[in-house]
Formats: sequence, structure tokens, C-alpha cells
Amino acid sequence: MIGLDTNVLVRYLTQDDPIQSLKATEIIERRLTEKNPGFVSIVAIVQTVWVLDRAYNLAAHEIAAAVEGMLQADVLVVENEQEVFTAMIALKEGQGSFADAIIAALGAKAGCSCTLTFDHKALRLSGFDLP
Repeated sequence: MIGLDTNVLVRYLTQDDPIQSLKATEIIERRLTEKNPGFVSIVAIVQTVWVLDRAYNLAAHEIAAAVEGMLQADVLVVENEQEVFTAMIALKEGQGSFADAIIAALGAKAGCSCTLTFDHKALRLSGFDLP
């Protein structure tokens, strides 16, 4: 297994740099296999979503589609796949931010009865409560 950093994922998804995007495409489409997959950590996926939102101004449905593609790729292993899927659905349905949805999903996975927050936008997501 080979770990993939945020910048490799972003270059592959955006195809915005002729040299780095070509290398990222070569890695993901030719070098990685089901027997030797790429590992996408929870940190890398959250950073990727943040970059696609803030730096590339992609719409939530476009970002959700990118995450869904990573989840469906046979050559990628996504850490906490079920929680990433849950956050992708929340983003796609306009329930809240991807990062907040990940926080709630990971808290639930860890057995938290709720996650306390002062963020009123996060309260739209299941699993959050005011302190």
C-alpha cells in the first residue's frame, strides 16, 4: 500500500498542473492496483475537500461526487470509509460541512452520545448538541 497526500489527490481531481497532474494520474490510474492500493487518510480526505471548496470554489455536489469517486475506486483504501460516506451524503444533501459531518460520524463511531459544539451550523447535523 502507498499513502497519498492531499496534493496528489487534488492534482488528480483538478488536473490543473500539467506536470504534477500527469504524475498523479500515472500513479492513480496505472501504478496503483487492488493488490497495491493507495491509502487515503481521513486527514488527507478532509484537506482535499477543504481545498476543493476554498481554493477551487467547487459546489458541494461536485465535491461530493469527487469523494464518492474516491470511495468507489478499487485502487484506493479510504480510512474510516463508512464515516467518509456518511459525511459525503451530508454534504451532498446540504446538511452541513464535510468536516463537521466527519467529526460527528467519528464521534458516533467512538461511542459518543453526542458531540458538543458552539457552531450553530454544525447543529444542523445529527450528533451535535449545544454545551
